[in-house]
Amino acid sequence: MHLALTTVLLWAWGGLQAFEIVEKENIFQKTPCPAFLMFENAAYLADMSFELPCHCKPEEVPAVVWFYQKHLGSSHTKVLTDFDGRVLTEAAQVRVGSDMLARFSIRMFSLLVFRAQPEDSGLYFCGTRKGDYFYAYDVDIQNSEGMVATFQDEGQEPFADEYYGHLHVFTTFWEWTPCDRCGVRGEQWRIGLCYLQSPDLSPRYLKAVPDVVSCGSRAVPRKLQTKARDHTPELLVRSCIVPCEKTKTIREGVLAIVNYVSKVGSRPWVPQVPIQFHQQRLGHGLIISCPGARPEHAVAWDKDRQHLYRTQYLKGVNRSMRVFIDHGNQLHIRFTQLDDRGIYYCWRQGVRVAGFRLGVTSRGRYPASLSDPETRSAVELTLIGYLFITAVFVAIHLCRCCCYLFQCCPNFSP
Repeated sequence: MHLALTTVLLWAWGGLQAFEIVEKENIFQKTPCPAFLMFENAAYLADMSFELPCHCKPEEVPAVVWFYQKHLGSSHTKVLTDFDGRVLTEAAQVRVGSDMLARFSIRMFSLLVFRAQPEDSGLYFCGTRKGDYFYAYDVDIQNSEGMVATFQDEGQEPFADEYYGHLHVFTTFWEWTPCDRCGVRGEQWRIGLCYLQSPDLSPRYLKAVPDVVSCGSRAVPRKLQTKARDHTPELLVRSCIVPCEKTKTIREGVLAIVNYVSKVGSRPWVPQVPIQFHQQRLGHGLIISCPGARPEHAVAWDKDRQHLYRTQYLKGVNRSMRVFIDHGNQLHIRFTQLDDRGIYYCWRQGVRVAGFRLGVTSRGRYPASLSDPETRSAVELTLIGYLFITAVFVAIHLCRCCCYLFQCCPNFSP
């Protein structure tokens, strides 16, 4: 009896597993591939990571290959795979400015691009190693260098829409981020990207709204792109305040008791978040990143008990800023000074996650490296000075030779 019951259960479990496999394989059967290849428009901000799913593929194709072209019909096509599915990249290992081939990953038929740059804008194709395409994207990576910040608390308004005949240029904003701090006044923001509307767009590109695509889309003719070039991305910032979760409040109360006991001397001081120590040489620059944070996350910075709000420390608010937060949520300290010493706390999605204890020293050896911009500047100045001295030396000797020749020349006058 037990043997028969076990057999029935195993058969039922195998049937359920087979049902699961069939369901997963039938995902692509529900989305038929278009007879004529179209391009789905997608826009992102520089330094963001994005995912492009392959929405359709024939059932008999076991694996997909992703291709990249800068322009449609370009003779130069990048193959974004090793044909064996072994390419795997983690976001934490990707550096800014690295080549796109070192910043992508293919997982479950989807293409992941980490820390995208404006140079990555173009056409992405999902297909086979033989060059058969099933699905395609028109990706527009908009530069964050010229991004304009708008602070609602100060009564500022976003850019007004622009009209050039039948061309309509405007900003499309994403959803508001969560409040970047809890228990105290925080900030939240949303990113706005440049979009345009025109009846002169290419019909081969898919549009969520009729005749509307991002400004850098390949569907936009060149004459229209020049008119929309000055419409930069925007960042809308406003204040917010939210309470902390009860579990965090209880934990903070326990840590406060522990800190009080540690002052008496019974127990050592226990930090609320993991703290990393860093020693920086006086006068050198420093960039601090929040662990696990991405540009689209709500990230905030504090120095000890001072809150570094974006209304005062966002990049571009003041051109002479020595300490500022860039659009990638990184904290920059230029020409480190002694009063920069302290603990810099990082908030991510409304939770304080890490701290950086910064020490500043004016002594000790500093290993020289050509990757250091200050070392490169010193080498360039030294070479320029050497060339200048050499040029002066050669000019003096040429003048002396000329004077000698003119004095030694025979005088033909009667």
